[in-house]
Amino acid sequence: MFKPQGIIPPIITPFTEAGEINEPVLRQLVDHLIGQGVHGLFPLGTTGEFYALDLSESKRVLSIVKEQTAGRVPLYAGANHITTRGTIELAHIAEESGADALSVLTPMFISQTQAEIYEFYKTVAANTSLPVIIYNNKPKTNVTVTPETIARLSEIPNIVGVKDSTGDFTNTEEYIRLTRGNANFSVLLGRDTLIYAGLSYGATGAIASCANVAPGIAVDIYNKYMAGDLQGALEAQFKLAPLRIACNMGTFPQAIKEGLNMLGFPVGKCLDPIAELLPEEKAKLQKVLCDMGLL
Repeated sequence: MFKPQGIIPPIITPFTEAGEINEPVLRQLVDHLIGQGVHGLFPLGTTGEFYALDLSESKRVLSIVKEQTAGRVPLYAGANHITTRGTIELAHIAEESGADALSVLTPMFISQTQAEIYEFYKTVAANTSLPVIIYNNKPKTNVTVTPETIARLSEIPNIVGVKDSTGDFTNTEEYIRLTRGNANFSVLLGRDTLIYAGLSYGATGAIASCANVAPGIAVDIYNKYMAGDLQGALEAQFKLAPLRIACNMGTFPQAIKEGLNMLGFPVGKCLDPIAELLPEEKAKLQKVLCDMGLL
């Protein structure tokens, strides 16, 4: 049974000035992140601007990341759409690309009942051969998956986990508490300030946007915790926190891209209408990276 675990960066999608996928930089970033010890890669997430890509671009991103990863770490592919049929189409594209697992966001824009959410994930899971990770990002979608619904969905064999990006740690704790008897179901953190806290409750890792910029620090939280160095893990968590808080500047995920640009990875900016950070915001971000020892 596939087990999602460790630090998994939702890898950004680098663009040229013309707004095209920058393949050489994407390949460079894949190698860099794997070299820093990440435990998986996740293209086409929120941080990867999935919403800005058409089907051909999504296929290309998956193909590039799959080829460059070359089996060194698992590949998690985003399959995010407003409709069930659209999600299933994206799931099949992920299968064809050779992905190891799917991350499936709640349908956005529409406000579903919990019964509709349950049927959505049940139907998607029945129409893919891949392990499915539920992705709850209520701050972005205004849709949530309650702990009770997660407990029901965890009983479906190929639904293997949930990523909680709500930032509500009581919600995360309830996901863990209600599924802790199921060895085939994992809870992943989606809020980078809560990785240590999640591990202490029994989470198996994190899909951490800041791991694009500071992969080594994020990996330290997990590796040191698993090795029993709780103080070292906590210090790494404290070291990472200012970067996550700095990501509140501008429109997400622009601060992640600005950070990578500052570190020498020419990833470009987010696609319009997202703008660059203001000069004073760039200065704050640069100071955060210096204080973290990254610059």
